[in-house]
Amino acid sequence: MTETSAQGTAKKSQIDEIRAGYAFDGGVLKLGAAVVDGQAHADAPVQIPLSVLNRHGLVAGATGTGKTKTLQLMAEQLSEQGVPVFLADLKGDLSGLASPGEGGSRITERATDVGMPWTATAYPTEFYTLGGKGKGIAIRATITGFGPTLLSKVLGLNDTQESSLGLIFHYADKNGLALLDLKDLRAVISHLTSDEGKADLKSLGGLSSATAGVILRDLIAFEDQGAGAFFGEPEFETSDLLRTAADGKGIISCLELPLVQDRPQLFSTFLMWLLADLFHDLPEEGDVDKPKLVFFFDEAHLLFNDASKAFLDAIEQTVRLIRSKGIGVFFVTQSPKDVPSGVLAQLGNRVQHALRAFTPDDAKALKQAIATYPHTAYDMEKLLTSLGIGEAVVTVLSDRGVPTPVAWTRMKAPNSLMDPSPAATMDAVIGASSLRAKYADVLDRESAYELLAERLEAAPAHEQPAAPAPGPARSSAPKQQRAPKEEPSLIEQVTGSSAFRSMLRSAGTVIGREITRSIFGTRRR
Repeated sequence: MTETSAQGTAKKSQIDEIRAGYAFDGGVLKLGAAVVDGQAHADAPVQIPLSVLNRHGLVAGATGTGKTKTLQLMAEQLSEQGVPVFLADLKGDLSGLASPGEGGSRITERATDVGMPWTATAYPTEFYTLGGKGKGIAIRATITGFGPTLLSKVLGLNDTQESSLGLIFHYADKNGLALLDLKDLRAVISHLTSDEGKADLKSLGGLSSATAGVILRDLIAFEDQGAGAFFGEPEFETSDLLRTAADGKGIISCLELPLVQDRPQLFSTFLMWLLADLFHDLPEEGDVDKPKLVFFFDEAHLLFNDASKAFLDAIEQTVRLIRSKGIGVFFVTQSPKDVPSGVLAQLGNRVQHALRAFTPDDAKALKQAIATYPHTAYDMEKLLTSLGIGEAVVTVLSDRGVPTPVAWTRMKAPNSLMDPSPAATMDAVIGASSLRAKYADVLDRESAYELLAERLEAAPAHEQPAAPAPGPARSSAPKQQRAPKEEPSLIEQVTGSSAFRSMLRSAGTVIGREITRSIFGTRRR
């Protein structure tokens, strides 16, 4: 046998192996066609069974390699098969899902190359925004709903401060002090560090006034940055992410983040809150033919950066257990090394776009990534650094739970617009949303701030008839600006702040009812 014929036989054997490895019964997501020696084979489609999407996945690759278009492609096909999707849109590109795509010679050529038809299509899309910053339906969380663990991550607290914040939440829960917005939490901490609250502080144990003061200063700085807009009522109900359209297509929930790109810790932690809330609200499902929701966790490295071991353990536990609720989670990041090994080990489906190896650290990360793939005839080091835009290395779990052969894949082009949707289209989608009225108006009902203010107002009558008196909830000792003042002055100060208009909710937290908290410290009533 000549060398040429031997190479031809090996090539045919590799294609046959991929073709057999990706032949599934039931619903699938068609990603594209297998490639060997630079040639796409339309008769060897690369696809993911719907039934294994709750085994989670990873979409990785350097900037500009096509990750966003892969998300768009997967979201479209999930929607077509009745599966709701949640994804975060950092740059606004994914808003194009709401508009039909624009054809052209390159689109036609790609469709022919991979053997998959292309049809310009718009998909049912709901646009959301954090705290009303940008276009879309506002997503907010109450402070009590968000919980101490996630809030500590946003504030950058150390382990001791995080434990102390947990004690503060415990005190508020036990005493019926609803923490709906940032001013509620500030009021509780101010109370605990005041003369009136000394006994309460002592009863908590493990919470020093110095640590409480540090947390209070961090909260004030956080609020001064406009963060108050993200917390309050009405709190978002994550069940709204599980809806389908009238025609049976899954609704794609697109969280628009261009206006909060400078707050990466905030939006990444908010994504974790949504996932944690879904985990604790949904019933056990076991094995499913298709997931109830697929959740794309973009810029995943931001969630893991500087995270404590306890926080990482909570993420790992949530990811491990949420699959039984019928939820699939795909982490989206630049390199597999961005995801901790305990989480990465649970990701059964991988779509890897090109990696760069410009530095020694990059080269080390490349070798580590290669070591995690099944044996393959491809030269993985060469392949992963030379993939073209819109190409990826794919390996997934088969419908029997077995890893499929590694497949160099030329991806299908999305059917929807591969640019941001026109402003008029987005406005029309938002205006027609059935959720618009539900989350439009900011609420500010009685909560910890008002209850402690009433307590403060009543206290002076007994001992200090000559003065309205500084109140504990008004004081934040280390700060001169926040020195004790009469209640009217504080109210004036709060109502004038940028945070006040966005101070909101926790509809189920009623006085006298204790709250139980989840893995992440999010509230469960």
